Amino acid sequence: MTELTAEQEKLAATVREFADDVVAPAAYRYDTERRLPLEIIAGMGDLGLFGLPFPEDLGGGGKDYLSLCLAVEALARVDQSIAVTLEAGVGLGIMPIVRHGTPEQQERWLPDLLTGRALAAFGLTEAEAGSDAGATRTTAVLEDGEWRVDGTKQFITNSGTPITSVVTVTAVTGERVRSDGSTAPELSCLLVPSGTPGFTVGPAYDKVGWHTSDTHPLAFDDVRVPEANLLGERGRGYANFLEVLDEGRVAFAALATGAAQGCLEEAVRYASTREVFGRSIGSNQHVAFTIARMQARVHQARLCYQDAAQRIVHGRPFKTEASIAKLVSSEAAMANARDASQIFGGYGFLNENPVARHYRDSKVLEVGEGTTEVQLMIIARDLGLVA
Repeated sequence: MTELTAEQEKLAATVREFADDVVAPAAYRYDTERRLPLEIIAGMGDLGLFGLPFPEDLGGGGKDYLSLCLAVEALARVDQSIAVTLEAGVGLGIMPIVRHGTPEQQERWLPDLLTGRALAAFGLTEAEAGSDAGATRTTAVLEDGEWRVDGTKQFITNSGTPITSVVTVTAVTGERVRSDGSTAPELSCLLVPSGTPGFTVGPAYDKVGWHTSDTHPLAFDDVRVPEANLLGERGRGYANFLEVLDEGRVAFAALATGAAQGCLEEAVRYASTREVFGRSIGSNQHVAFTIARMQARVHQARLCYQDAAQRIVHGRPFKTEASIAKLVSSEAAMANARDASQIFGGYGFLNENPVARHYRDSKVLEVGEGTTEVQLMIIARDLGLVA
């Protein structure tokens, strides 16, 4: 297990207290309302969570990537929707602007984003492009000092909230020539502010879980943004979003670990207090062993994501470790949600019960930020087994 610093331990405890005292009591209500609670987002901003891993000279907290992961894990124990709002807001929304933004772009967008007064989104996925980003159909054509953007995106987190200020959009801006002489789409990233004419946020999806998380399809019809809204180098969009996704998978793994931990805590509590035939169900060996396996899954998942996060912190390669962490933790979350629901019996089928919400929410952990199959492909490639 990674040895946490005293500062990291304090941060984790602070966010855990916020999760227990503020997020958990409201989780069921906001889940049924299917609404992102902006007052909770503001509270997270007051704690400095959105600025955690960014330099102080940009207005961030000056902490490391592991600190962000600890905060995400603590929130996910009680509400995955709130946790993914932070994870995506930082990893997909803010990180590209910090990494690749010009001083002017950073000055315009970061002050509100780093304090939680605004949210940003990353528009990558399309109907035919997600795992295969090379199939992107959204286009951006440079005309008279402006980019004309046309296309659609789907499943975009944080894209339609009242405080969403900007979406980074991947688009085909031309063609590039490969070393063998063939051509491929040239992908670039563009900053499209909310409210830009022609930019439409579709109705929120009716999702199985993550009801509080904001997720929408997006449409771009003759959208015009200044040439200066190019984020990073032209043609580097593919490489830049791969970098974003690799890091994002580590925080996503922390989220999944938190979900698995939340199910474990609820199962231990219930098994210790629920009595059948005059004794607690936790004294039944089958129940006890089931919970023991849940603990083992959490421990393994936490080891994996913290190892990958420390690799990021120390500038070491982490692509494969990120995929391992994402694979192990998402499977742990699903398995723990299933086991916890079984331990609760009929109560585990009620949406007011946290384990029922984890059961619904956890499935997407095996899909978002790269499917299980993509993670297996990356790991297999590292072993030299898949082309």
